[in-house]
Amino acid sequence: MHLSSEEIEILKIIEENPKIPVESIALMVMCSEEKVRASIEKLEQSQIIMSYQTLIDWSKVEGQDNVIAMIDVKVTPKRGVGFDEVAQRISRFPEVSSLYLMSGAYDLSITVEGQSMIQISKFVSEKLSTIENVISTTTHFMLKKYKHDGVIFNDGTDDKDRRMVVSP
Repeated sequence: MHLSSEEIEILKIIEENPKIPVESIALMVMCSEEKVRASIEKLEQSQIIMSYQTLIDWSKVEGQDNVIAMIDVKVTPKRGVGFDEVAQRISRFPEVSSLYLMSGAYDLSITVEGQSMIQISKFVSEKLSTIENVISTTTHFMLKKYKHDGVIFNDGTDDKDRRMVVSP
């Protein structure tokens, strides 16, 4: 779909801050509020705007320590549908938060969330690896999040350089 320069600017603004008021967007792109509202509605209906996300640092909320794993998956593609059929099947699992077709040594990259490492290992052994076209998996558990979707996570420490100064 071809978009106007104003619509592209609206997308960039909303991507940066989905809570920004329409009045502010209208001022930024120099359009009327009605035109901005109509553009946003058009972009939502055409599914260019898929959803509005909120990024939460769950590590700061007591009792909400979910385990996140990235799983690399090697798959045998099916004739006529390639990787799409197995990817659609995997995407239906509630544990899967993201799924990508990748280039390189593995075909799919999956992000999975669970309450424990055991829960994720059961997902891999009982659900993912039992799918007919899955050849192998490699699981990487996330230990700490530094940056996500362009947002830098700060653990509350100051930004001072804490390396020891060494001089000859």
